[in-house]
Amino acid sequence: MASRRDDRSADTLTFTERARRKQLIECTIDLISTRGYPATSLAAIAEHAGLSKAAVLYHFASKDNLTQAALAQVLEEFTAYVSERVAAESDPRAAVVAYVRAMVGYQQANRRHVRVITEMLLDDGGGTRLKTPGSHDTAGRWQALAELLAAGQRAGRFRPFDPTVVSLAVGGAIDGVISHWLAHPDLDLDAAADELVAFTLHAIEPRTP
Repeated sequence: MASRRDDRSADTLTFTERARRKQLIECTIDLISTRGYPATSLAAIAEHAGLSKAAVLYHFASKDNLTQAALAQVLEEFTAYVSERVAAESDPRAAVVAYVRAMVGYQQANRRHVRVITEMLLDDGGGTRLKTPGSHDTAGRWQALAELLAAGQRAGRFRPFDPTVVSLAVGGAIDGVISHWLAHPDLDLDAAADELVAFTLHAIEPRTP
């Protein structure tokens, strides 16, 4: 059953309603990033926000609706950050470098968001934590990078290769570095970003005889 607000667009909500929804989304991000998705209940969110559970349900019909709104906000901010930095570059090589650095830089500066993404999009082995349709579509996750690589090929800047395969390889390397950093925060992510850029350029630039 939908709440009174779930089926309304954001521009029809009052200032107070928008502020309350934003507060609940931020509380949800906090809890998922610190406690994990399974422990983030509606009761826990309500307590963290200083509200009743009924007040939470007034704005979001269920935990799933609220956590999906939190994930959507995280992904929207992440995508906007990367897109803005890529769009600032007109050269294909510089755009790819900007993409790799932005992917690492955003996650370095937004550890909470990384936790939300890993908690909600990555399988825990039992398949119970997958809440987003198509979350296992790994190629789709890296489609923007594949398009940048294909554009560079059309411009004659990159060697012939399958953009999807290379985007998966580069994306997997980024995921691997971030995963290690989450477990070992002492990892120098700035140095890691330099290595990821070198790895990517070695994979895509023309090979010298």
